[in-house]
Amino acid sequence: MKQYINELLAVLKEYHQLGIANQIDYQKFYLYSIITHSTAIEGSTVTEIENMLLFDEGISAKGKPMVEQLMNLDLKRAYEQSISWAKEHKPFTIEMLQQLSAIVMRNTGSHYSTLGGEFDSSKGDLRLCGVTAGPGGRSYMDYRKVPMKLKELCDHINQRREALIKKADDIEAYLLSFDAHNLLVTIHPWVDGNGRMSRLIMNYLQFEFGLIPTKVLKEDKAAYIEALNQSREEETTAPFQQFMLQEHSKNLRNEIDVFKKSMVEDVVINENKVVQKGGPEIKEVVQKSGSETRDAIIRLIADNANITSREMANKLNINRSAILKHLKKMQEENLIAREGSQKSGRWIILRK
Repeated sequence: MKQYINELLAVLKEYHQLGIANQIDYQKFYLYSIITHSTAIEGSTVTEIENMLLFDEGISAKGKPMVEQLMNLDLKRAYEQSISWAKEHKPFTIEMLQQLSAIVMRNTGSHYSTLGGEFDSSKGDLRLCGVTAGPGGRSYMDYRKVPMKLKELCDHINQRREALIKKADDIEAYLLSFDAHNLLVTIHPWVDGNGRMSRLIMNYLQFEFGLIPTKVLKEDKAAYIEALNQSREEETTAPFQQFMLQEHSKNLRNEIDVFKKSMVEDVVINENKVVQKGGPEIKEVVQKSGSETRDAIIRLIADNANITSREMANKLNINRSAILKHLKKMQEENLIAREGSQKSGRWIILRK
């Protein structure tokens, strides 16, 4: 475990030194990424770009089920509430967890009538029935034990929180957040939304202690579930702690790599030398109006969605710094969007 802790500490140090989180709107889009991957683990097909348009512009994703879009909107509202409470150091209670669950399930929850009684998942009600999940339909604990176990979990979290409020320790705070996630999903208090709630609570604690929040990528879903199952079967939090330490280190390392690459690209501009008769070589920069340049960029993207800003600069014979400014402005105006990473992503034309 020490190896994974040291690795995370090293990555965190570099991340902070680079000032990545200080970029304008970085935290907002990082949160959008967390939400997108969390719902994707539950089956949502809404992409980060589609969520950006949905959250910021109210533009629905064409061809995507409304229930998936509502799932993402609800989770965004739940994160906004959790961030507000985290700043206040709001203690954990069953009622607080139910309030967050009600937001998470507001538009996708249902009313249930069971032998144990009636309950409504859209109101955050705890389950009054047995639940199974995963391969083989493994059952979770008897619903009659849920309130007691949830109270024990809240007391456990609060005890560790209070110690961290008195004496900050980033690694201990991360481990607490991972344990809270693991234990909450093991209790499985609700009939639905337990995965989203567990990841939300994990991030809640990280927000409370000023940490860079962790996200579980949808591509890592299988390993993530395997780590949860292993911790449950072995009745120890170690396997899940180890997985999350590695996952967070890997994701932050990717963020660092993308940031470094973008910083290198930002200072490189296209320079074309033109020999003038009877004089020295000078740098030629082609001047075009903003609308002309934007139209040209749209045409280049239409021909090749994977085109890089460097290639655009070369083809249009314009300084690359100017191209980057146009691209940023065009994204802000929702003319184009970027899907995927800076290295392997692609451009999407939203409107011409």
